Amino acid sequence: MTVTRRDLLKTSLFGGALAAIPSAAQAAGEPSSALAPVVDTAGGKLRGVNVRGVMTYRGIPYGASTAGANRFMPPRKPEPWTGVRDAFQNGHSSPQNAPAPASIGTGLRGYAAAGEDCLVLNVFTPGVTGKRPVMMWIHGGGYAYGSGGSLGYDGANLARHGDVVTVCINHRLNIVGHLYLGTAGEAFADSGNVGLLDIVAALQWVKDNIAQFGGDANNVTIFGQSGGGGKVSTLLAMPAAKGLFHKAIIESGSTLKQMTRDDADQQTTKLMSSLGLKATDAAALQAMPIPKLLAAMGNMRLGPVVDGHSLPRDPFDPTAPDVSADVPLIIGTTETEGSYFAPPDLLSLDEAAVRARLKDRLPGESDRIYDLFKKNRPKATPSELYFTISAFPTSAHLQAERKAAQRRAPAFLYQIRWRTPVEGGRRLSPHCIEIPFAMQNHWQLPEMVGTGAELQPLADKVSGAWIAFAKSGDPTHALIPKWPAYTADQRPVMHMNNEWRVANDPDREERLAMASFTRLPMF
Repeated sequence: MTVTRRDLLKTSLFGGALAAIPSAAQAAGEPSSALAPVVDTAGGKLRGVNVRGVMTYRGIPYGASTAGANRFMPPRKPEPWTGVRDAFQNGHSSPQNAPAPASIGTGLRGYAAAGEDCLVLNVFTPGVTGKRPVMMWIHGGGYAYGSGGSLGYDGANLARHGDVVTVCINHRLNIVGHLYLGTAGEAFADSGNVGLLDIVAALQWVKDNIAQFGGDANNVTIFGQSGGGGKVSTLLAMPAAKGLFHKAIIESGSTLKQMTRDDADQQTTKLMSSLGLKATDAAALQAMPIPKLLAAMGNMRLGPVVDGHSLPRDPFDPTAPDVSADVPLIIGTTETEGSYFAPPDLLSLDEAAVRARLKDRLPGESDRIYDLFKKNRPKATPSELYFTISAFPTSAHLQAERKAAQRRAPAFLYQIRWRTPVEGGRRLSPHCIEIPFAMQNHWQLPEMVGTGAELQPLADKVSGAWIAFAKSGDPTHALIPKWPAYTADQRPVMHMNNEWRVANDPDREERLAMASFTRLPMF
């Protein structure tokens, strides 16, 4: 019997017959025991799995079930258990509607069954003694779907490569995480932000327990991509999160503003009306079956609410938040974010089609802006120009500007310019493309990044920067150039490709031309 590294990882990821792992590992030449040491947490003892030297503990509850009377309420501590609990399998994902399929990045899906006992996390550590930096991953999917247990987010390789403790979490999403019910009474004042309060509870769990896993509770970095980056942006403005993390990385998720209470009230009134309920009938929603709630939500876009309570202000508007002024940041984007989501026909547009699509989106300026981008990128295809234009303007520059203006902690700005070879290279530098490199999971996501020899060196550069930042607050390391902090006068940006270089105020002409427009849709 031959058991590969991937077989072992998949077994622990998806909850296979873990009792068989010791004999399988022995047959593969791995150590005869695949059990990790038992650790003693505040909730009880946990037994994990040793996967090639990384102690892996999955499905750890950091909060109680959020069903029934706990639905729409702030998280509560989990019930403790007796004996030793097996932490072998991923826990539940938040209740959610299935996302639209992506053409690449299928490894970022594929997560466990959903349920309201979804306040769970996974811990990956090289050893349960010591005092390693902690890196807590917050998954993307907007505020609507996703899971920290997805294959592409597996934290074992990052822990192994960087000698860090990686934590990946699940939390409430969409209607159970962000339906604002403040008009139903003071008890529901936080309902629009309980999904974020779940993350705060996970951070509190880390503070209380991570030393038992070889982690340093006084050196915690939160990082997330897309919606996860939005969550990181918003946590930076939440008083409840202050002091629970010390550095932050925002990947393609810079968020300046969140929903107002008035807009949230209007959404709630509309949803309640569709169910034949008054806006104050929160108790009826708590008793409603989850499938009915998800169906009623439909395509409604829910997210954090500036409720004056748990989120007292917009995350980065009009300024960076004072509550996190001393937290260093890495902030960045990919070069052509929207090419990730685009249907195939948009990847082969001719110039006439691009100009036609831009007319409605850049009224009165579309031809001038297309010509400007074309002048500065003479070898670019029309589709490439379209997705490059669609990436402007970006909130990342404004977020970095506002952070730098505080003069309290640095912000480091980047742009991923590496282009994936999959689908003949037509996806360019899409949304999500840095995740396999940051997590050192590129080898198991060929549908996203291919299989070229350049992948490991790039992963060592990207994950190396994240790890260096988690350790010291400075992302510079031996494999990359000196990465300067952002300043309003120089505007330095690290361009990440097979070779890295710092560019001061890159694409300035295009940035200024697009500054008066709101960001275009992803495709």
